[in-house]
Amino acid sequence: MEYNKNFNEVSFKLGSTRSVIREIFEYAKIRSEKIGKENVFDFSIGNPSVPAPENVKKKLIDIISNTDPVVLHGYSSAQGDLQVRQKIASYITSTYNAEMTADNIYMTCGAAASLTISLRALLNSGEEVITFAPYFTEYKVFVEASGGVLKIIPPNDDFSLDLKKFAETINENTKAVIINSPNNPSGAVYSAKTIEELSNILREKSELYDRHIFLITDEPYRELVYGNEEVPYITNYYDDSIVCYSFSKSLSLPGERIGYIAVSPKMKLNKEVYASICGAGRALGYVCAPVLFQRLIAGCLGETSDISIYAKNRDILYNALKNYGYECVKPSGAFYLFVKALEDDAKKFCETAKKYELLLVPGDDFGCHGYVRIAYCVSTEMIERSLPSFKKLAEEYRTKA
Repeated sequence: MEYNKNFNEVSFKLGSTRSVIREIFEYAKIRSEKIGKENVFDFSIGNPSVPAPENVKKKLIDIISNTDPVVLHGYSSAQGDLQVRQKIASYITSTYNAEMTADNIYMTCGAAASLTISLRALLNSGEEVITFAPYFTEYKVFVEASGGVLKIIPPNDDFSLDLKKFAETINENTKAVIINSPNNPSGAVYSAKTIEELSNILREKSELYDRHIFLITDEPYRELVYGNEEVPYITNYYDDSIVCYSFSKSLSLPGERIGYIAVSPKMKLNKEVYASICGAGRALGYVCAPVLFQRLIAGCLGETSDISIYAKNRDILYNALKNYGYECVKPSGAFYLFVKALEDDAKKFCETAKKYELLLVPGDDFGCHGYVRIAYCVSTEMIERSLPSFKKLAEEYRTKA
């Protein structure tokens, strides 16, 4: 049967195979039913284990109890409720000293929608988008579905950005760059110095090729940082920038699909790009993000779930794995460890780990062969129970050597 004559072949392929993360997540469900959830150590998916702040529940009850149901469950403006967008813009302006207005904000169904809308708004067929490995696996899907071509910059050994290679890769066909800090899967946080250097390169190349090169930041983990780490706000460094934000991780609301796009008001083509974002949202059917949760997040700006639990999980797991002989760069943010597999083939390593009921994600789809991602946004108790399995896995490889 010639599928492409009956429906879109690309969509068929995407729908017929899950992402590697989802494959392992679904395997965990099946395995849990068979041997008991307590016997499966599922580190596959970035699903927050820490409850949403108590104020989220209070705000929801208040909104539902005191809002006309016709209004609450009706449509907002296509780009989002004006008052909500005004509150977000004011929060950005006051928190990051970055000028923003409601007319720069477009409400979305989470960061994935923010990215797909932004890419559809910017890209013409065949234009290139650059990102840095390791990168979130779906970037390739989002870029190619928008008609673009994704170019990957390999990382430095510490997962910092290779800006020399980046500068060499930009060409007359480069339309946009995607960065993700704190990074999924490495947990790296890019410093202000790094962002400043990257911005300088982009300005230089934009002038050289006489075209706008846009910088898109994917920021669902912005607040998930440890110690004194700070995440630079991109519009303060580069004018042609777009922020794609989600409340999924900061407020532990991944299933509610709520976020926004913020277009830098300093951008020379600000009005045109914002209009294109509105048009892309319309074309993709992403108009009017969930109204109940638009109103909720407007009342919870600046709040986060208890990030100290993730910090505790990180330290327990990182220290134990280092003690067992695993190699890993300690993450400064997000809730992932990106660990060097104990053999060159990370997929085979992950299959071996299943013998000990450890469900890890191979790094190949993140653009880094020979690494695995471990999502430590799970209960501390599960991490502690999993440690003997990690130790046995390491001992097996030492025995083989």
